[in-house]
Amino acid sequence: MQKRSTPPAQYHYQCFPPVELQWEKIIPYIGPASRAIAYYDGVLSVIPNANVLLTPLTTQEAVLSSRIEGTQATMGEVLEYEASGDNGQYDENRKADIYEILNYRQAMHEAETLLETLPLSQRVIKELHKTLLSGVRGQNRSPGEYRKIPNWIGPYGCTLEEAHFIPVSADKLQAGMNTWENFIHADFPDKLVQLALLHVEFEALHPFLDGNGRLGRMFIPLFLWQKEIISRPAFYISSVFESNRDGYYQKLRAVSQYGQWTEWIIFFLQSLDTQAKENIAKAKGILDLYDTMKNRIPELLNSQFAIKTVDWIFKVPTFSSSDFVSKADIPEATARRILPLLVEKGFLRIARPASGRRAAVYSFLKLLNLVEGQASS
Repeated sequence: MQKRSTPPAQYHYQCFPPVELQWEKIIPYIGPASRAIAYYDGVLSVIPNANVLLTPLTTQEAVLSSRIEGTQATMGEVLEYEASGDNGQYDENRKADIYEILNYRQAMHEAETLLETLPLSQRVIKELHKTLLSGVRGQNRSPGEYRKIPNWIGPYGCTLEEAHFIPVSADKLQAGMNTWENFIHADFPDKLVQLALLHVEFEALHPFLDGNGRLGRMFIPLFLWQKEIISRPAFYISSVFESNRDGYYQKLRAVSQYGQWTEWIIFFLQSLDTQAKENIAKAKGILDLYDTMKNRIPELLNSQFAIKTVDWIFKVPTFSSSDFVSKADIPEATARRILPLLVEKGFLRIARPASGRRAAVYSFLKLLNLVEGQASS
């Protein structure tokens, strides 16, 4: 690997929070982002049983946030792995990707529980880090503990000299995290701008040996929720960052390298605005599909268990027949009658046929395509 012609960017010591921002440039972007997020939260408020209907979006967020860090697994693969376990179709790298994504989703669920009694804080972040790295590739990288050695950011396997960015030194890390935590709870003119600063600072501090990017993105909906900007921590931010990964990283680095706090904030607010509109479209699409299925499936099944069936396939859009029979709270004979009918009418497709003692796996393809932003087939 060739050495870089320019030295890596260094952490911006004693510059956080920034003393001055160019508010005249920032203000035009605050209103659109705030309105889009408020509209999205209004959509969430009318979604019945949001815990069920938003589950696929939560999984997709875990997929995309992990993909920014280099994983390759798709949402379909994650859900099929959950449905059928290790059936030998994935190599070790792909299974490792899947485990990381499942940990991300679990950490978000855990965050909701922790934040019912704790403030958003270093303690919470450390607990989430433990979950994120539990049993996966980073499990030997001090889960839940700040790093005690230098680290750097750049191409895989690069040396310090070849790095793009060098975070805060280990001896200054705790002080930096204390300042970051205090700023979470500080009075500030605008909460979205405050969030932009908190996100870039966390990424610049890079407090852990692994998992910093995912935690930093996880922090975004948690902050929005804790500050009562949204009514539940269900703001999915990673799609816009993943689609502009190079720009995202360049804007993060430019804060330390060139002091471009204002430029970063504008980029972040634009990203919030774009992502909120994408989230609105997906949430509305899911709600419309749910309403359609609530009308069509009862007509097809002629069963008192039709709505339970609808709720099941929205919450678990890829599932094994054995799980449906045993966990959907539907009598076994009825459950076994329902599945072939749903396949025959095109509501479900068989993702993997039954084989020997292994149950068939079914997918609710319209929902998966909607969540992944693909044309329905």
